[in-house]
Amino acid sequence: MTIAQDPTSRYAVIGTRPIRHDGYDKVTGRAEYGADVSMPGMVWGDILRSPHAHARILKVDLSKAAAMPGVLAVVSGLDLPRNGRREIDVRGGVTHLPDVSANILATHKAMYRGHAVAAVAAVDRETARVALALIEVEYEPLPAVLSIDDAIAADAPILLDDLIGDHLGEDVWGTNIARHFRLEFGDPDAAFATSSLVVEREVEVGMAHQGYIEPHVATALWGEDGRITIWSSTQGMFGVRDHTAAFLGIDESRVRVMPVEIGGGFGGKGAVYLPPIAALLSRDAGRPVRIVMDMRNVLEATGPTGAAKVRVKVGVTDDGLINAAQADLKYEAGAYPGSWVGVGARSVFSCYNVANTRIDGYDIVVNKPRAAAYRAPCVPQAVFATESAVDEICEAKGWDKIEFRLANASREGTRRSDGPRFPRIGHEEVLRATRDSDHWRTPLERIGPDGRLRGRGIASAYCGNAGGKSSVVLSLNTDGTVALLEGSADLSGSRAIVAMQVAEALGLGVEDVRPVIPDTGSIGYTATTGGSRVANATGLAAYQAAESLIAKLKERAAIGWGIAPEEVAFKGGQFSSRTDPELSVGLKGLAARLDGTGGPVMASGSVDLPDGGGGVFGTHIADVEIDPETGKTDVVRYTVIQDAGTAIQPQAVEGQMQGGAAQGIGWALNEEYVLNEDGAMANASFLDYRMPTATDLPFIETVIVEVPNPAHPFGVRGVGEIPIGPPLAAIGNAIHDALGIRLTTTPMKPGRILEALAQRTVE
Repeated sequence: MTIAQDPTSRYAVIGTRPIRHDGYDKVTGRAEYGADVSMPGMVWGDILRSPHAHARILKVDLSKAAAMPGVLAVVSGLDLPRNGRREIDVRGGVTHLPDVSANILATHKAMYRGHAVAAVAAVDRETARVALALIEVEYEPLPAVLSIDDAIAADAPILLDDLIGDHLGEDVWGTNIARHFRLEFGDPDAAFATSSLVVEREVEVGMAHQGYIEPHVATALWGEDGRITIWSSTQGMFGVRDHTAAFLGIDESRVRVMPVEIGGGFGGKGAVYLPPIAALLSRDAGRPVRIVMDMRNVLEATGPTGAAKVRVKVGVTDDGLINAAQADLKYEAGAYPGSWVGVGARSVFSCYNVANTRIDGYDIVVNKPRAAAYRAPCVPQAVFATESAVDEICEAKGWDKIEFRLANASREGTRRSDGPRFPRIGHEEVLRATRDSDHWRTPLERIGPDGRLRGRGIASAYCGNAGGKSSVVLSLNTDGTVALLEGSADLSGSRAIVAMQVAEALGLGVEDVRPVIPDTGSIGYTATTGGSRVANATGLAAYQAAESLIAKLKERAAIGWGIAPEEVAFKGGQFSSRTDPELSVGLKGLAARLDGTGGPVMASGSVDLPDGGGGVFGTHIADVEIDPETGKTDVVRYTVIQDAGTAIQPQAVEGQMQGGAAQGIGWALNEEYVLNEDGAMANASFLDYRMPTATDLPFIETVIVEVPNPAHPFGVRGVGEIPIGPPLAAIGNAIHDALGIRLTTTPMKPGRILEALAQRTVE
């Protein structure tokens, strides 16, 4: 269901549900993914990984592996160029190159179980595996730091000797806290003192993996001319280019990254692991090299979202308003600094209009894989804490849970958690749609089959839309179709979403716009697909290109008609004279008449946007059913209500809403990293790392709310991230509603439910 806020504003293409341009190739198996790349002479690469979570690397002896028949190249971290403290830009943030390089291939220290230490290239996979066993590495095991509490303890081992912590603007040596920042406005201490009720809540959220089915894969060819060509399953071709060039200490112009399809990413394929190693091996082997991770390495050695501990304190007055809020957000960065704690801080209280807030964020180094993005990175953890506290406030005061949220809802002009004021946003509209939804209005049957207990939970969340750089090129063909080149990796049908915006602007059918993702040498720089940025930023670049194409075609029509370009009008795919009604031609007709008017018509668009459009709000309703004898919890009904700005392709929006909710439900109830004392993952397979399947979930209902983004010509807001924000809190609140116990640690699995019930009985 879609609820449009401006029903008089309808489009010809936008809002329809066409077949995706990539659909035929994918359903017929013709689409080429990373592991499908093949070329003459290609050999197999493989990686030796640390068996220790924390250890000094004293010696690496490659000689036996190098001497083995069939082995063409062997490298270790000692082969890396030294680039000092060079910095590179990574999706809008600055990262120290030594951290990036050391995460790709360890030098003097292994920082987590599965950390890459050396690599080989051989004629086949089995030869490569045998060669890895011949590499001799001498380690000095060190105490492993596997939790936030252990990392910040007074006697904690210091993991990175050269780390200089930034603690509220002061440099600090000898710390595992890479960064401590504070966001504050108003006077929260005074406001808490005048609150009639103050609720404090701390939650602990475990690591979770993005769960993409396709593993990381990279193929590299280091050519005789010194130029490198790479095929990699990635969310950002330019990120692979820049990381590889920086890692190898060469110019970016020497690296070309080719597009391939992606078998899932959800943020986890924005990081770079294999391409630089494959390139090194290809250089030494003189052959193209392919490396494919197995699933254990994907789970142990790539970036999940880090664990977190979040404490919030919320004060309210007797008239039902939040007057103070405080948060401490401690997030694991993994082995090297760079968690997304700033995003968590931006989101933690942004659903509410709070005049007095203080937020402290901590980026903490531990001996685990370096944390990567996962949909709305660091948002679910913060939302779990805040929305649990809001639920407690409403129950303590007897207030309606939606009306309380509405009374305190962020709206245009409200300060976001990190300070900026919102432009036009749709949070109130989402809450009203939630209140009016069939799910909320349907009474819950409290007792299910066989005496199972039922509860209903609700939670709201906010996530911003990233901006950044995007580039688009349009070329008009003589048959009136348009070739669209754009640089955003397509994770979820974004080619079609961008093409639909071009078609709308040009007055064409979407089938007349042919989107292609070229290599990094054939399109302008485009930032990583992530942060809910593509529909907005790449869509805006496409709109600019379409407007430029229209302007050029007006000039061509004017030449043919013998009039001035400013006398030519364009509307709905039709060019016409403003003064002579006899002069009119459609875009396709004009395309066939361009000979002699100046050659082919091409246009480009490029943007470098700030974080855009005010972001997105969503509210979820969860009904759960729990067996009090076993603790087993089933989600029996689930509804996602979300602002999409303008739903370019409603079916794609619904899929994003349902997919994000499904991942959040899994994180809430089942998914966890089970680590041994030495940091090894005990459940490193999709058999044991329990993601929900279709049999575990009900049909996820969706309600699309449309409050157009004023910063985009079609009102677009990115929708891919926010659906994972509310589920942890919505399910936690539903469990409390069913059983009267509040779980504060994920996953909220049967054992924890039984423990909480037993503790309640004792008390």
